[in-house]
Amino acid sequence: MTNEEWGLVRNKLQKAVGQNNYTNWIEPLEFADLKNGVARFLVPTNFMGNWVDRNFGDKILNHMVGEGLKVSRLDFEVPRKPAQAKPSSSQKVDGAESAAPTASATRTDQDDLPGAPLYDRFTFDNFVVGKPNELAHAAARRVAEGGPVTFNPLFLYGGVGLGKTHLMHAIAHEMTSRNPELRVVYLSAEQFMYRFVQALREKQMMDFKQLFRSVDVLMVDDVQFIAGKDSTQEEFFHTFNALVDQNKQIIISADRAPGEIKDLEDRIKSRLQCGLVVDLHPTDYELRLGVLQNKVNAYREQYNGLVIADGVLEFIAHRISTNVRVLEGALMRLFAFASLVGREVTMELAQDCLGDILRASDRKVTVEEIQRKVSDHYNIRLSDLIGPKRVRTIARPRQVAMYLAKHMTSRSLPEIGRRFGGRDHTTVMHGVKRIDELKVADDQIAEDLELLRRALEA
Repeated sequence: MTNEEWGLVRNKLQKAVGQNNYTNWIEPLEFADLKNGVARFLVPTNFMGNWVDRNFGDKILNHMVGEGLKVSRLDFEVPRKPAQAKPSSSQKVDGAESAAPTASATRTDQDDLPGAPLYDRFTFDNFVVGKPNELAHAAARRVAEGGPVTFNPLFLYGGVGLGKTHLMHAIAHEMTSRNPELRVVYLSAEQFMYRFVQALREKQMMDFKQLFRSVDVLMVDDVQFIAGKDSTQEEFFHTFNALVDQNKQIIISADRAPGEIKDLEDRIKSRLQCGLVVDLHPTDYELRLGVLQNKVNAYREQYNGLVIADGVLEFIAHRISTNVRVLEGALMRLFAFASLVGREVTMELAQDCLGDILRASDRKVTVEEIQRKVSDHYNIRLSDLIGPKRVRTIARPRQVAMYLAKHMTSRSLPEIGRRFGGRDHTTVMHGVKRIDELKVADDQIAEDLELLRRALEA
């Protein structure tokens, strides 16, 4: 197999495994040779080779066979480092020539750290700051500057595509650029669990403990994935404590706040809440437009001469409100399509090219759906929510539901009133106004609205 043939296979794998997996796990593979049906690849670390083999080995093999290559097995190797001169007999310690090196002796190089690869493009310079993420950005910047550990852990949480992973990579890049000797490890909770299980299976728990507890900065992404995994939680808890006791920095991310992660042990929830917990809110229009403008500037060289009609970016920012990943993917598709057909990026082209994304983003939230979610959230009966009861425990949730119906559906006030037991539109107007006032003065109401809106948009 030639490098050109491997290039064809890689292109197909990019579509098969998705851009994130491709960048993290496939792109770093370096094809070495193909002999006797064994395709050999060079990888930066043993961990990466094991992970790729376990999670993507079958896909790689199938695509290679699909290209007509005679491959029956894959082999992943870490390139050997030049052998160092052996110490003289006068330098040898008792038994040194036959004893295996200790974990600390073999893991001093940054390449041997058990982390996942970092995205080069995920830096602070490429992070678009807006009102929904300004606090998280400021906290991440502070931690990345190093110095005395003030927020430990820094806990970032929010929905998919809101920038948690971007900020974590940016922190790692900034820290290592300021201090190249710093041992910074970034990995997902799933990867931590895989390393733990692998160490158990291979009876290397002492190596595992020593390795993870010798780092200067530990960054664990999507920590909700260890919830319910008792043994992994136990080891994570002890690793966490050991690093905090050494005043080492820990940065964690999840899709929800620590207290909301089901099946996560209370002692871990308590530990995660003892630092700074920061929410990345869903994007607003201004932030989405800023992301698109930033991407356009980054694409100018790649798509030289491509013309964008006025209003196109504003149209996309308004219509695609799910998350930044979908937004960036839509822009990339639009630019690639316009470049291939040699056309200007017009509103008509955007509507044609992005039709499926626009339709998916247009999912309509119904008043009935809002009523059900609000009833569940406040633990009241749906019949009471839309019924005549006026006690505070029912009236306030009813006003919240009216507020969400006004802002998340296209229904008029009279239509909303009819769905709330035939109430007059002035009652709905009063309820919406009251919640508008309360969300500023009452943190609990503001938090309820945010949680409900996220649940309805999911």
